[in-house]
Amino acid sequence: MSVPLAGDSARGWSWKRFVVFAIIIATVVLALGARLFALQIANGGYYAGLSRENRLTLQPLASARGLIFDRNGRRLVENVPTFSIKVRAADLPLSQRQAVVQRLSVLLGMPAADIIEAVDRAASNRFDLVRIAKNAPEDVARIISEEHLSLPGVEVAVEPQRRYSYAPLVSQVMGYTGAVTREDLERLGPAGYLNDDTIGKAGVEASFEEILRGEYGMEEVERDARGEVLRVSRTLREPVAGDSLELTIDVDVQADAETALRWAMEVAGLQRGVVIVMDPQTGQILAMVSLPTYDSNAFAQGITTADYQALLEAPGGPLKNYAISENFPPGSTFKLITGTGALQDGEMTDETVLRTAPYLSIGNYRYWEWNRRGFGPLDIYDGFGHSSDTFFYQVAGMLGIDRLAYWANQFGLGQRTGIDLPGEVAGIMPSNEWKQRVLNQPIYPGEVYHAGIGQGYDSFTPIQMLNAYAALANGGTLYKPQIVRRVLSADGSVIQEIEPEVIQQLPVDAQVLETMRLASRRVLTSYHTWNLVDLPIVLAGKTGTAEYGVRDAKGRLPFHSWFAAFVPRDPRKDPADPDGLEAVSRTDAELAVLAFAYDSNTTGNAATEIVKYFLQLHYDLRVDLRDRDLLVVDNLYGQ
Repeated sequence: MSVPLAGDSARGWSWKRFVVFAIIIATVVLALGARLFALQIANGGYYAGLSRENRLTLQPLASARGLIFDRNGRRLVENVPTFSIKVRAADLPLSQRQAVVQRLSVLLGMPAADIIEAVDRAASNRFDLVRIAKNAPEDVARIISEEHLSLPGVEVAVEPQRRYSYAPLVSQVMGYTGAVTREDLERLGPAGYLNDDTIGKAGVEASFEEILRGEYGMEEVERDARGEVLRVSRTLREPVAGDSLELTIDVDVQADAETALRWAMEVAGLQRGVVIVMDPQTGQILAMVSLPTYDSNAFAQGITTADYQALLEAPGGPLKNYAISENFPPGSTFKLITGTGALQDGEMTDETVLRTAPYLSIGNYRYWEWNRRGFGPLDIYDGFGHSSDTFFYQVAGMLGIDRLAYWANQFGLGQRTGIDLPGEVAGIMPSNEWKQRVLNQPIYPGEVYHAGIGQGYDSFTPIQMLNAYAALANGGTLYKPQIVRRVLSADGSVIQEIEPEVIQQLPVDAQVLETMRLASRRVLTSYHTWNLVDLPIVLAGKTGTAEYGVRDAKGRLPFHSWFAAFVPRDPRKDPADPDGLEAVSRTDAELAVLAFAYDSNTTGNAATEIVKYFLQLHYDLRVDLRDRDLLVVDNLYGQ
């Protein structure tokens, strides 16, 4: 028997391994060859086409948003570069979504749920970028860029962000920009808006969105398989910067108005208030203050859900512009309408004298004078000057509700003024038709009395009341209130002058309007407004105390305070015109101002104190006639 050598056995096994290895190699080569054949020959044209399409894509080029200036050229908003983090859902594999979201949540310090919600907002178009964070810190943006391989679909973009230079002083007028919502895209998608766009959400930013936005450009870019941009192939259309706006607002006047309002609110503990200043010769708004307010920059930077909810729940409703977006009973400021209507309709003349008493009766119901005593015989000058309720009950009865409604409408009350800001409401002026339509009831005689003194169903916005008094001051021209006066190009040249727009000429004789201006001066000279007449300038106006709500334990209703006034040109007192009658009889008023103090309940008219302080600041009068005692909350003040 022969014994095999150890070397022969080893050579046999080596040969077998070689054969097995060769078979494996051959199998792999055949498989790869078959696959290459399928890809490059059988389906080569199809995949080559897909490759070309995936490699070259169109990408929008955002336009620079236009700037906004005040009437003196001070920049109210500018665009500053910031880092934004965006996600393209199509480039984010579902298997990696959770890991990517968690990493972004840690880096950005934001809830993962918010990131998922933002990404899901683009579910209808997975190829669009969606902004998930604005104003990201530079170090965080750098980390995300460096980790792009582990964060598929995530991009860092340098974008302009709005920075409001005078917020919150002008926030109610300026508004703010914010990310588009799904509802926005449904409305604006056809106009080219994208998932990662910003849009004006309030104020001028919203009402002039089309002008400020500009026109987006378009470029063709080459991307790799991970969606990263390799290069810009070509620019198909250059972006066109948005036009800029010059407002009618004067920041200095705005600051004076806010200072006066804040002072009164702090002293009296008021929750809400409004001051509006207008040029009555043009309708241009020089100041519009509504407090409480907010900071536009919080929205531009990307406000959190918690902070937004806090604003919604904050006392006083800071997100609402009470100058235009809510209506209130006007109280005795409405007596301008009642008096003008009766004079123009011939129901009375400026020599007509009516007896005022502690109250008037209709059936068993008594309609009381505000002082519970009456004033005796009064003409229109003293009736308006003392703000006699029983005087104007009688005048309202002469007119009837439908003529009252007619004259209110002529002065622009109970309808939107058309101011170039969003959110304006129309208000309510009752009539027979209105009450039948809304309440299916007739108007009762007592309701006519109440309507004549600005109570009952009467409810108007502060901008409407100021506009009515501006028309009185300028001789009968009712203007559309104006916030923007010029459209400017990127280089500052004027593209468009927005001219004052006349709503209508009041169908009122010049003599009637002069009578009511003189009656407005009597409000001050009768000391109905305490010491306001002691200012070294001439003005005229009307107070209002508007009751509403539920009576307190003493049977008293809470009330709002109003004061609407106008100042003649060159208003310094003239020794030749000691009572200021010649000055206010003219139609050259340079300023109209209104203050509204919500739920004031003060011993004096809080709105009058606000206007007084504003005029002291605005005209630099070097006197201080403010009376803090009139701002004590005690619900003692009459109309």
